[in-house]
Formats: sequence, structure tokens, C-alpha cells
Amino acid sequence: MHERSSVGELTQELRKELERYSPGGKLPSSRALVERYRVSPVTVSRALAHLAAEGLVVTRPGAGAFRAAPPASAPAAGDTSWQAVALSADGAADLVPRTVDAWGVTVSLAAPPPGVVEFSGGYLHPSLQPERAMAAALSRAGRRPGAWGRPPLDGLPELRAWFARSIGGPGGTVTAAEVLIAAGGQSALTTALRALAPPGAPVLVESPTYPGMLAIARSAGLRPVPVPVDADGVRPQLLADAFRASGARVFVCQPLFQNPTGAVLAPSRRAEVVRIAREAGAFVVEDDFVRRLVHEDAGPLPPPLAADDPDGVVVHVGSLTKATSPSFRVSALAARGPVLQRLRAIQVVDTFFVPRPLQEAALELVGSPAWPRHLRSLAAELKARRDTMTSALRLHLPELALPHVPSGGYHLWVRLPDGTDETVFTAAALRAGVALTPGRPYFSAEPPAAYARLSFAAVGGTAEITEGVRRLRTACAESLP
Repeated sequence: MHERSSVGELTQELRKELERYSPGGKLPSSRALVERYRVSPVTVSRALAHLAAEGLVVTRPGAGAFRAAPPASAPAAGDTSWQAVALSADGAADLVPRTVDAWGVTVSLAAPPPGVVEFSGGYLHPSLQPERAMAAALSRAGRRPGAWGRPPLDGLPELRAWFARSIGGPGGTVTAAEVLIAAGGQSALTTALRALAPPGAPVLVESPTYPGMLAIARSAGLRPVPVPVDADGVRPQLLADAFRASGARVFVCQPLFQNPTGAVLAPSRRAEVVRIAREAGAFVVEDDFVRRLVHEDAGPLPPPLAADDPDGVVVHVGSLTKATSPSFRVSALAARGPVLQRLRAIQVVDTFFVPRPLQEAALELVGSPAWPRHLRSLAAELKARRDTMTSALRLHLPELALPHVPSGGYHLWVRLPDGTDETVFTAAALRAGVALTPGRPYFSAEPPAAYARLSFAAVGGTAEITEGVRRLRTACAESLP
């Protein structure tokens, strides 16, 4: 049994057992709990820590664990209705309302109920994460001299140099001085949009695109303007038209394994996209979020747009999170020219710096022999999962169209039959035991059709993928026109 699973199960069992004790009653010793539930001492310690954090038990060193006294009655609820007026008062009629709709993000972050197949997840299943390598890296990092001190505001020089090499390639087109270390891709994107666009300004986005980026833009009071993508990425002529029509000075894109379509920007379009932005006097924010989630059969990858951009048009965002763990939030912002100073200033004001132990652990991880081994095994496993899901969908659910099968990333983008109500389909899928992500949150304007995103990285393995598709058969029979 996985350690985190056993901790949760023991916590639940002990929570029930507490009902047999009066306040102040002593629980069995840790040794007795180890023998009774056949778990490790570490599992017992963690379960008791969970209960202590919930206020259900009190631990006393040398004495044991005791049932806590019941909490005092809750205070009377106050009247917070006044906040509706305060939160809606933007102070200027021309600003975009800053209503924050995080649903499109939380659907990929929240864990589904037990027994539900997680086709909605946006991160690797624990079995795919390099847990031992991360634990070893964090342990080694914690023992480094000065590891718990204040880091340089821009990030550790060695980590900035590593990211610079991974972005600019062996030719060194990106230097460490042009890199800032940030706390994950979402934080880096937030910093970039705050630096490049004032409240009320338009920002060009791919359509469809990552809901988290749309949430960032809207919460900052920006106006997302959609630019359609096809199998070869964003369409340059429509991008040029959107710049002229909107007057935007920022375009946010994912040139590699775009979320959600999986498209890769075609070689013939790469330089053209940068040229169009340059002529519009605009920046391109390159969200290179899954470069390390390439599949085994992908072949050589194109370099980041930032690698071939001497004029500073591209602001690059790259992260280690997707290939490691949702809690390993280390990323890089790369830019050249005066914009770098603005990015640095905003990041310092918002977060001061990324904790040094995490930066030191990132250095230990990417410099260890375990890192390339992990990436190789991950590439093979992602390909196997993608092929399993693709074959199962084509065999059992041919009515769900697959416009594109990517060679990187962690999901498939399926088109639902015309006339399908995404909300009804999503609810039917959950009743059948499958959590998925509907397509509507990926569009900043009216979607051209009904879609769903199915992740194959957040589940336990290929058998669970097959079972999930089987369950979707029931949902389709219930909800599709």
C-alpha cells in the first residue's frame, strides 16, 4: 500500500476510535498501534499528527496521545454582506471587472472522490513522480552550508545557469543574467502579465488555451482576446489581424504541446509569430510548460522561441513542476532588455524570493544521475498511457473525435458530438465514476463546439485508463445526443 494512502486510512480509523474515549482519555501507545494496524511507526506518527492538526488529539512528549477536549461553541456569524459592494467597486468605468473565477483551475487541482478515475488531473500520478530522487535531493540540499539562509533575489546563480542552458541550448543564446527563478509556472505567468499589460488592456491568447492563464488575466483586469489555433499551432494571419484590431501589446502562447490541443507550432510559423509581434511592438509570453513531458516517440524537439530571439520579443516561462511534483514549484522567467528589470521588481515585491532549500534541492535533482533516468522512464510511460487511452477511445467510443494525438504532454483533447451539453456529459461521467474536464473553460469567447480534456498522467496506470474509458461508455449512452 502506498504510504500516503495508509496514513489516510489509519487517520480515518483512529478518528472513529476516538469516539470511545472521553476527553483527556489516553490512546494506545504508538507501539500498540503499529502492531494492531500492521503499519510502520512513521505511518502512526503521521496519522497522529493529522489528528493533532485537526484539534482531535493532544500529544504530550513522553506521555502519549490523548483525546482533546471538545471545542467551545462557535461564535455568532457576522454580517459580511457589505463586501459585495466593496469588491465590485473598481473605481473606473473603463476597467475590466476583476471577478476571479478559479473553477477552470481548481477542477484540475482538486482530488476526486475515492473510487473515481481521475481523467481531470493536471499533474503526474505519485507512481510517476521521482519521489526518491526528490527526497534524496532535498536531504542533500538541507545539509549544504548556508542552505537555510536568504538566497539571491534573482535566484541561485548555478540554478539560473542551468535554466539558461536548457532554454538557449549549447550555443548559449540565453545567459544566466537573463534568468529569474520563480515559484512555479503559474507565479511566473502572473508576474509576466502584470509586468507587460496594465489593467484594462487587451491580451492575445490562443483559443482554446489554459484556463489558469485566463484566470490570471481576468483577475488582473485584462481582456483576453482569442486567436484560433489549428494542428500547427496559432494561425499567423489571424494573430496579425488580432494585433491590429485590438491594439494588444502581449500574446501568450504555448508553442510546444499546447494545452489543451497538444499542437506544436509548425517550423514555418515560429519565426513568423515572433516577427508579427515585433512589428506590433508587442511581447510574446512563451509558456514552455511540458518540455520535459515528451513522449518516447516524439523525436527531436524544436528549441524554445526564446532561443532564437535576439531582440527580446519573447518572455520565456519554463518549469520543473510538471515533470516532478505539484509541490516542487521551481520555474524560470527569461527575458532580455529593460523588461527584465520590471519582471524582477514585480517578483521581488510579490514574493521576495523562492525559498533557498527548494532551489538547492532543484540543483541537486537536475544534477543527479537520477534526473535523466527519470525523464527516460517518464517518456516511455507517458507514451504507453497515451497509446492505451487513444486505442480504448477509438475502439469503444468512436463518437468522441480525436482531432490530434500529441507526442508530448499528459492529456488528449476530444471533440464531443454536435449538440452535446458539456455540463450534462461531465455530470454523467462523474456519476459513472470518471472525473474529466469540460472544454468550455479553455475558451475566452464562445467555443466552436463541445470538447473535453482527458488526462492520462494522473491515474494509477494503463489498467485504470482502460477502466475509465469503459465507464465513459455508460456516461456517453446517458448524455450524448
